[in-house]
Amino acid sequence: MSDHAPDESKVTRLPQRKGLKKGVYLLPNLVTTGALFSGFYAIIAAMTGIFEGACIAIVIAGFLDALDGRIARMTNTSTEFGVQYDSMSDLVAFGVAPAVLLFSWALSGLGKIGWIVAFLYVCCAAMRLARFNTLPDSKVFYGLASPAAAGIIATMVWTWVDNLGAMESTQVSVLVAVIATVAALLMVSNVRYYSPKNIKGRVPFIYMLGTVLLFIVVAIYPPGMLLCVGLAYASSGPLQSLVRMLRSEEKYEGL
Repeated sequence: MSDHAPDESKVTRLPQRKGLKKGVYLLPNLVTTGALFSGFYAIIAAMTGIFEGACIAIVIAGFLDALDGRIARMTNTSTEFGVQYDSMSDLVAFGVAPAVLLFSWALSGLGKIGWIVAFLYVCCAAMRLARFNTLPDSKVFYGLASPAAAGIIATMVWTWVDNLGAMESTQVSVLVAVIATVAALLMVSNVRYYSPKNIKGRVPFIYMLGTVLLFIVVAIYPPGMLLCVGLAYASSGPLQSLVRMLRSEEKYEGL
């Protein structure tokens, strides 16, 4: 043996990478890629002033994000790679894209405050996704889900652009900054929200009727109706927390 040959007992062997040896499942990851593409397109569209297109792309990303997880569970193709890939896609589509849209549309006129608010939104979305990945499965969401927050931002901008055109008011820009800050803080709050994942198996017929009516209402004027639905969902968490707090106070006083 040569004097320069390494001692095999002292050689540190790298651990074998697991999870990708047998490839990845195409269908759910293809849907996730579609959501990622929608988020990327929204960023490009917002930077070039195509605000309506950016809003529509974020909304499409939201629908695709709702599909990929269900497809993976229905087809029994859930993998750790898919979970991490979905999180990266969500950060682009529901963190970076809405922040760039907000800054390009309204916040750039506020100078330093504008980009600080935009960064706060991205940071809170990233922390919301990281916390979601580390918590066990639950029947509720803790904090406003990033797709819901992004949907509110997108439909708000979409409704404004569709009715009023370009943003020219500094006062409205300040209001937009406040709304974006509230949405960002709700994402990292401990406020409990209803999770659509609870809908499994058979449901009462009234649920189906309500879903059909919701589609009809949204079809009347998509941006405005979707904005109303998003605001209702975002406010449901704090309102339920307030109701629980009042009930607990009543029980305490009754003792």
